[in-house]
Amino acid sequence: MNSSFLESPLFERLQGFALWLLALLHVAALASLILILGMLSSADAQEEACNGVNLVDEMRSENPDAYAKALAEAETVPNAKGIFWRIEKPGVATSYLLGTMHVTDPRVLKMPPGADKALADAKTIIIESNEILDDKKAMAGILAKPELTMLTNGNTIEKLMKPDDLAVLEEGLKKRGVPLATVSRMQPWMLMSLVSLPACELARKGNTAFLDKRIALDAAAEGKPVKGLETLAEQLTAMASIPTEMHLKSLVETIKLGPKMDDVFETMTQLYLTGEIGFTMPFLKQVAPDGGDNAGYAEFEELIVTKRNHLMAERAAPILGEGNVFMAVGALHLPGKDGLVELLRKQGFTLSKAD
Repeated sequence: MNSSFLESPLFERLQGFALWLLALLHVAALASLILILGMLSSADAQEEACNGVNLVDEMRSENPDAYAKALAEAETVPNAKGIFWRIEKPGVATSYLLGTMHVTDPRVLKMPPGADKALADAKTIIIESNEILDDKKAMAGILAKPELTMLTNGNTIEKLMKPDDLAVLEEGLKKRGVPLATVSRMQPWMLMSLVSLPACELARKGNTAFLDKRIALDAAAEGKPVKGLETLAEQLTAMASIPTEMHLKSLVETIKLGPKMDDVFETMTQLYLTGEIGFTMPFLKQVAPDGGDNAGYAEFEELIVTKRNHLMAERAAPILGEGNVFMAVGALHLPGKDGLVELLRKQGFTLSKAD
């Protein structure tokens, strides 16, 4: 990643996008609602190879200063490394916490050593939302609060966007086989979930469950209780708390990024596979700084990350207190002073890396 890239229009398009991308990853299970709402049934999502490259490798070799800055910041993040954790408490059977990535990449679906046995031995399963077990029930619950997924007061995407931006959106949707007219009343973040996913991932989602859902479905089939820490409506509300203007801007810029989105997803997949979860945001800040808007980031982090982590830790604690639990949540919820690892420690549990 040389200086010419840092000065390019592509880099400028990445500015302001990092926070939205992080928001999407924190509630990425909601991208599966595209399937529930039938959008993929009309999309011509053809199976194709994933062609993204790891941008960390480029940064390390072509911009070592940016890499050093990202690495130094990541080293200050508590519990920055590891996706599989052991949860212990005196007198309570050991439980486990697995950080997941809500995609269907075969590399991600393969759990780390020891996780399969921990899952098989567990008596209770915890995931972010157990509503994903029943698509019809989930859809009914979502449609009960249409304002969270649909534009209200007669608004449409066409009314909210400038003509040039609307043309970009229409072309981007067309490439995914989705006519603008069929989705014009959807909230922008719903469309963002569709256009931001690599084509290979979008195609797989029609036939393959992401890891959290597969864990939940298998456990339910075995008669094990599957507990949820949030409702889908709560997750939707978190997304809705982000200003519409930010959604619209990010929607257009994501489409303009084109194939570069494949690189971003491949990079984050590689970080996940190597357990370098705490490096994700420092990396994004170097590749896609948010214009130095630290106040904006703090507000975003409070809405999308911190509040949800505290709520999940509070709700998970009594279940973990019964012991022998397997808990699977998005890996980006784990690191940081307000991450689940640290918050569960404050709930009286001892956590150590199991991978």
